[in-house]
Amino acid sequence: MNPRGHHYIVEASGCAEVIGEVDKMQEILVEAARRANAQVWAVSFHRFPPNGVSGVVVISESHLSIHTWPELEYMALDIYTCGSDTRPDVAVDYVLEKVKAKHTHVTEITRGLDDGDREFYHSLITWEEQLRQNDDGQRDKKPKSKDQEIL
Repeated sequence: MNPRGHHYIVEASGCAEVIGEVDKMQEILVEAARRANAQVWAVSFHRFPPNGVSGVVVISESHLSIHTWPELEYMALDIYTCGSDTRPDVAVDYVLEKVKAKHTHVTEITRGLDDGDREFYHSLITWEEQLRQNDDGQRDKKPKSKDQEIL
């Protein structure tokens, strides 16, 4: 397979109030893109009544997008990058840290074409993480499950 990109689909619950702040969420996603070694081209964020935030950061390598429901302490995050120089996993970790998510579910899809016959190929990896507090107040990631499936 010749991978063309990595697509992370993230759901997070138990998020802090910051997910209702449009300016702060824009700042978090732009910084996540930079930390992933991506080049930011355009940014558009909007607050929906009563308090949800939707936004997209367009990068040379593709995009980061987010939709939040603060009243449910829930957010949905998509990060897709192509190329070999970006680190979308770093962006995912950064956003989850900043929103202080208590529970997350992450799916990573490796996208591209099979080398031989140029057929589409997806490698799908999902894992669920439970975030908990240490005795010293630091946050740990504790994997709950991990499955891999080739589609």
